[in-house]
Amino acid sequence: MVHLVWEPSFETGIDAIDTQHRRIVDYINQLHDAISHKEPHVIAQTLDHLCDYIATHFTFEEGLMERVGYSHAAAHKVVHDNFAKSIRSYTRRFDNGEDIAKQLRAGLCVWLIEHIKQEDGAYVEVAKNYLSGIKRG
Repeated sequence: MVHLVWEPSFETGIDAIDTQHRRIVDYINQLHDAISHKEPHVIAQTLDHLCDYIATHFTFEEGLMERVGYSHAAAHKVVHDNFAKSIRSYTRRFDNGEDIAKQLRAGLCVWLIEHIKQEDGAYVEVAKNYLSGIKRG
């Protein structure tokens, strides 16, 4: 298991979103380090921070999709809601003593990359067009 490395293919071209996605990658890597060093208290702390940050990110992203008039914003929110439920489930399992950290980290990596490239990629052009209109006008 190695650190998740940010790649140019993860870029949406929207600075605020890319910054937030990079922060999620940082949390995934912190989780990796805590697992490697067998630090359950750090895993717990990282999970708490990750859950909070993901909720904030999803709220920001959903607000952006709403502002730009993205037609599939409701469906995207459902994807976010389902993912948030999944993360909360992992956290509960961890709190109950299950060793889920490696499984969670692997799942986070796959989910984040696929989500950025697929679901987020679907609204990026609409958002960029909207944001570039604001900058010009």
